[in-house]
Amino acid sequence: MAALPDLPRPRPVTATPPRSSPRLALGVTSLALGALAMGASVLFVRQAEVGPFASAFWRVALALPPLAVWAALSEGRSAFRADRASVLAGVFFAGDLIFWHLAILNTTVANATVLATTAPVWITAFAVLVLRQSVPARGWAGLGLCVLGAAALVGRSWTFAPENLSGDLAGLVTALFFAGYFLAISRARIGRGAAAVTLVSTAVTATILLAVALLLEPTLRPAGPGGMLSLTALALVSQVGGQGLMAVGLAFVPPAFGALVFFLEVVSAAALGALLLDEALAGLQILGGGLILAGLMVARPRQPSPTTAPPRSCPDPASDASQSGRRPPRGGHH
Repeated sequence: MAALPDLPRPRPVTATPPRSSPRLALGVTSLALGALAMGASVLFVRQAEVGPFASAFWRVALALPPLAVWAALSEGRSAFRADRASVLAGVFFAGDLIFWHLAILNTTVANATVLATTAPVWITAFAVLVLRQSVPARGWAGLGLCVLGAAALVGRSWTFAPENLSGDLAGLVTALFFAGYFLAISRARIGRGAAAVTLVSTAVTATILLAVALLLEPTLRPAGPGGMLSLTALALVSQVGGQGLMAVGLAFVPPAFGALVFFLEVVSAAALGALLLDEALAGLQILGGGLILAGLMVARPRQPSPTTAPPRSCPDPASDASQSGRRPPRGGHH
């Protein structure tokens, strides 16, 4: 009888430890720090010595030189190329800042804050209805806790008055624009680096806000060096730091959860106001901050178990996507 040919031995099946854990941690940390940096903008705007639209313009205009250096060092000349998603993000962010200031001018700060913080609700709705992404039950529970926490942070200051209706509507439009900005940045980060996306979107925002400030502000120049120092801090901390860290984080975090992290912006503003502006926090506001933190803990993405990871002998689409800078589709891609 002829001897049977030697058959190739199957490779041992070994579990691959989840590779996304450090990337997810980096993404959540970047978004959290970005939200805290953006929350500090209220402090700088109050000391800017210019009108609201002028301060919004300087926020993005003064951020362009450091962003250009960052982009050139990280991606070279290609970083200065405009792409549709980044341009759209810049348009959305300009709308966010414009309507945010209109809300502040035409309604109470509390009303404007409550309505502006509904942005994560719209982001989650878009992710589910349009992007066909599934949100687990813990995600909805976390969203509910964060919304309750944001409402508690504002406390009884929120009121409804017919004469403030235009400002209230502006606050709601602010949330819609920020939701669009958030999703556009997520889309842009699929194929481009954080520095390039932040630079292009900021340049578009600065162009739009320059036109608005020239039309609506009596002057663009602050009255003294203190005002310019505050504007510079606004640009470096809230725009370069806040928006840049957001662009970094959105490459690694699902939009539905990433949106919840930005409830920390409200916590940051309240905490800094208490520390630096003598705006004491009541018990209800402290409870609100705790609810937001609890919501983030409940909704945080879970890591896959090493025992259920695909074997090395099989291709891992999640790993392949992470190595190429893209995320695998989750029931729909953005």
